[in-house]
Amino acid sequence: MTPTRRLILASAGLLAAPALAPSALAQGAPLRCAVGPFQPTAGDTRRAYEPFFAHLARTIGRPFELTVTTDWAGIAVALANAQVDLAWMGPWGFILAKDRARAEALAVVQYQGRPTYQAIIIARPELPIARFPEDAKGMSISFADAGSTSGWLIPHYWFRTQGIDPRSYFRYRDGASHPANDLAVATGQVDLATDYDRNLAAMIAAGRLREDQVRIVWRSNPLPNDALAVRDGIDPGLRTALREAALGLDAATAARVMPANYTGWVAATPDSYAMIEAAGRALGRIGGG
Repeated sequence: MTPTRRLILASAGLLAAPALAPSALAQGAPLRCAVGPFQPTAGDTRRAYEPFFAHLARTIGRPFELTVTTDWAGIAVALANAQVDLAWMGPWGFILAKDRARAEALAVVQYQGRPTYQAIIIARPELPIARFPEDAKGMSISFADAGSTSGWLIPHYWFRTQGIDPRSYFRYRDGASHPANDLAVATGQVDLATDYDRNLAAMIAAGRLREDQVRIVWRSNPLPNDALAVRDGIDPGLRTALREAALGLDAATAARVMPANYTGWVAATPDSYAMIEAAGRALGRIGGG
């Protein structure tokens, strides 16, 4: 059974995997890593992110296994079930994993030297949207899956602050990946879609999308970048080694092993993802909301 198939089954409650005992970790068992759907296909994501995990595993002297998930919530499930030791995950996905599985963020990734990014909403460029969201009422919109920070949580939270329920204000759908959202707008399948600035820039740079095929009609406030997170109960020595390996990544090595424009990591603090957690609580998606 492939690691991806195992995660799908775990997400559906069909598979219970035993935790990897600390003694197994001490004997050099494979470091089990996971990454979410950052690229248009699972193969694209693997090619872009596997060199980083390979470098990290090599630095700490371990073999590794990499699972590429098809949604963000699946990583939280895998961390909770101790099927994954280490994950590169979006901020909201991390908060879900923290809330449900006591995951811990070791580091925050930097993109072009910055630890923040913005959620965006894009539109077909020919649509007459001078004011957003007023001029877009009744249009079709595609949100990303419910585990996405920029594609689901933050837009939903912002609409709530405006007194708007997007499910009734628009012709609503969700569950898409970010690349799929971009392409749906570009090809006229949908009027509006959620995304984040880094992904849109990467899609344009890769030639998957032309800049004139979409228009940004909304931007969020700056959000903390992706987390490098570990499961609860991981061997303390391994946790320390992974944190040091990530934070020790210099610019030259980052350019070689990380996806384009990612420049390294900064240490996570207890407050790094506080704003994401607050949004999740306000929407009632995690405890205390």
